Amino acid sequence: MDHLQDAEAAVAELRDALARAGVTLPSLGLDPVTCAGRSPRALVELGRCTVETARRMAAALPGPGEEADR
Repeated sequence: MDHLQDAEAAVAELRDALARAGVTLPSLGLDPVTCAGRSPRALVELGRCTVETARRMAAALPGPGEEADR
């Protein structure tokens, strides 16, 4: 799998995980500038979100002393 396909897969995995937690980030995607060039190092663009979405994301993340599912 090339770097761009791997980055797209990572975005899809994150989108799915966020959806399971009830969170939608409409701007979630790859930053096109970082995907260009001979040796692209793609960055994931999370974008802006509402205060409610930020709180849902915070609630979905493990707290101190808790372990993530992975």
